[in-house]
Amino acid sequence: MARTVKPEDTAQMADLVTAYANHVAERRRQTIMALVVLGVVILAAAWAAEVKPVVLFDHFSNFTTYVAGLFVLDTGASVFTDPVEWYWGLGKWLGLLLDTILMAYVGTLVGAAIGFVLCFTCSRNLVKNAWVCAIMRRFLEFGRTVPDIVFALIFVGAFGLGPVPGVLAIVMHTTGALGKLFSEVVENIDMKPVEGIAASGGSWVQQIRFAVLPQVMSNFVSYTLLRFEINVRSAGVLGFVGAGGIGMTLMVSIRRFYASDVSAMLLLIVACVMLIDYGTEKVRHRLIGAEQRS
Repeated sequence: MARTVKPEDTAQMADLVTAYANHVAERRRQTIMALVVLGVVILAAAWAAEVKPVVLFDHFSNFTTYVAGLFVLDTGASVFTDPVEWYWGLGKWLGLLLDTILMAYVGTLVGAAIGFVLCFTCSRNLVKNAWVCAIMRRFLEFGRTVPDIVFALIFVGAFGLGPVPGVLAIVMHTTGALGKLFSEVVENIDMKPVEGIAASGGSWVQQIRFAVLPQVMSNFVSYTLLRFEINVRSAGVLGFVGAGGIGMTLMVSIRRFYASDVSAMLLLIVACVMLIDYGTEKVRHRLIGAEQRS
């Protein structure tokens, strides 16, 4: 049986089509405006930073020549023709790389412990005193805003060359970064268990121990492992300013134009970071899977 289309239905359909077309046109205008603004900002940033694409293009061959030179021995032969000569200092470099890993490990462990303690004091759902939250948040912001290499320079001036300034720099930056991440995890928990323990007379510490920690520990461990991976890379760079590890020897080799030594140490660092990345990723996935099953 055929259905007669009423005039009012046709008018309503036309109104809907017109409204949809206007909406699409408005979204298109917004997208174009956003792209224009983005383009202007990029051009302004390039002008302020004195970016010169022509100069970059003209000197790009210097970059490729330098990279190619990293894989040439002092004799002029390729490093791949004599791996023994290429890695003549393997034992020494592995020891320095171990120092770098230990710097990252200790710095991550101490920074995570401090961030763990401070994160609860700057979580608005656990601390009602606005002043306490504000002070703790500003301290964490200071720790993660100042570059770790700046902290390393300060601590090198205070404590001299060696791994101690590097560890302290990693501790400061890790505290600020993990403290912020931990507090965000805490602020997104289910507050009903906390309210239940508070209603039964539990103290603030007991609320954290029995209501908060069971909800956040897997995320805390996952973030800490991720930060450890980041800190291994940072520890290598901190050696450039005398903060210990393989970075100090790498910087000396760069300054003295020991090209094959630079490439050998860089490959060691890359391989180390890849192995740590693989291991921490496996642990994080296990934690996520265990949390989902529970």
